[in-house]
Amino acid sequence: MRRTGKVRKHINIPIFVVHMGCPNQCVFCDQRLISGTSSFSEETVRGKIEEVLATVPPNAEVEIAFFGGSFTGIDRDLMIRLLDTAEEYVKAGKVQGIRLSTRPDYISEEILESLSRYTVREVELGVQSISDTVLTASKRGHTAADTYRAFDLLRAAGIPFGGQMMIGLPSATVESEIRTAEEICAAGASSCRVYPTAVFHGTELAEMTERGEYLPLTLTDAVERMWRVLDVFDRHGVVCLRAGLCESDNMHDTDTFLAGVNHPAVGELARSALMAERIEENLSSLSESLCGSSIVIEVAKGAASLAAGQHRANTLRFLERYGIKNLKILEKDGIIGYNNIISILSP
Repeated sequence: MRRTGKVRKHINIPIFVVHMGCPNQCVFCDQRLISGTSSFSEETVRGKIEEVLATVPPNAEVEIAFFGGSFTGIDRDLMIRLLDTAEEYVKAGKVQGIRLSTRPDYISEEILESLSRYTVREVELGVQSISDTVLTASKRGHTAADTYRAFDLLRAAGIPFGGQMMIGLPSATVESEIRTAEEICAAGASSCRVYPTAVFHGTELAEMTERGEYLPLTLTDAVERMWRVLDVFDRHGVVCLRAGLCESDNMHDTDTFLAGVNHPAVGELARSALMAERIEENLSSLSESLCGSSIVIEVAKGAASLAAGQHRANTLRFLERYGIKNLKILEKDGIIGYNNIISILSP
């Protein structure tokens, strides 16, 4: 579903239940490093919520988000207590709802019946890949069939859901990643997150890398593969909540980070690359009339810098490739996503 009109600022209050509920250790996973959190204490939850609420601007849309593990797989009594706490803030009008992340194999009718008693606005499924080959190589511990079943159950329960996926996993290809994005869209997801695979010391993936069994992503590869899946999501109107890992000191600490992509703006680079491809689609159909012309490229509000590219790389590419004399990039109301309008100002 595409967002239209004025969008309220969205704020998540993240509560990280680190590794709690996870039945196994994926080859790539160290949530302590990724989240910057090493343990979970139920006693700190209210304090964390209050701390964030004290900084929330007026009219913001706020959700309490249980991230970092497999929320529906933790001790059931603890899960209910955490949901009860979050629901208190919903009923008090301080937050608008609850968000949580979990594994596809930890979705069942019984679990969804429990969740239906609360204001759960979205369940984010850690799909990662729809390829059984990739899931096995990553020791994910579930199959693609588990994911499809979770999609079906969430739809039947009427609970909105998103799909989290990764690029660059062991045995993954561009084709398997595009198919994963397509299946998430086909299932009816309302949102997505796309993460590049990073290699951390102490993980099995680090051992695989050191043995030469796994080749980490380069920044160039990550940008290329990420824009291709973002393209799928955008064409289906699925909102991308995040592209790239969360920034933390651990991502740049050589004692913890071994290889892969830790560029703080990899998501922006991928979005910029996608925008360049979409603009190219328009320009290529006009190529014969572009030489020596002045054109304006109209893009969505806030997207001008993405269209121009880092250090104006996209702009320079268009000028050189099509012999354009002058090029302006303007933002315009009513344009959504990467669907750009090309106007010829003069021959």
